[in-house]
Amino acid sequence: QVQLVESGGGLVQAGGSLRLSCVASGRTFSTDTMGWFRQAPGKEREFVAAITRTGSRTYYLDSVRGRFTISRDNAKNALYLQMNRMTPEDTAVYYCNAGTNVATRTGGDYWGQGTQVTVSS
Repeated sequence: QVQLVESGGGLVQAGGSLRLSCVASGRTFSTDTMGWFRQAPGKEREFVAAITRTGSRTYYLDSVRGRFTISRDNAKNALYLQMNRMTPEDTAVYYCNAGTNVATRTGGDYWGQGTQVTVSS
């Protein structure tokens, strides 16, 4: 079992920045590819970014590439998402995921509870 707890969401103006964090507990964090997903009102949950277990490779949704940066600290069992130059289209509930499949860009079995991000225009 893996427990994931996100934090760092909030309200930000367009063009601003936020940093999301996810802390994992349970089985060994460093064995999993980790990812961030988001779900906007009335839309399906979508892949945002993923990072391999060593951090050697990262993957991004096209619309966030160059603005968002995913990173991890295995010593702290922590996953991060730095979001810059945010737009109202980034407004969503953001979820941390363990075991993300980077080939299909789908989530693994373990999800956090989500953190709300709202970008005002």
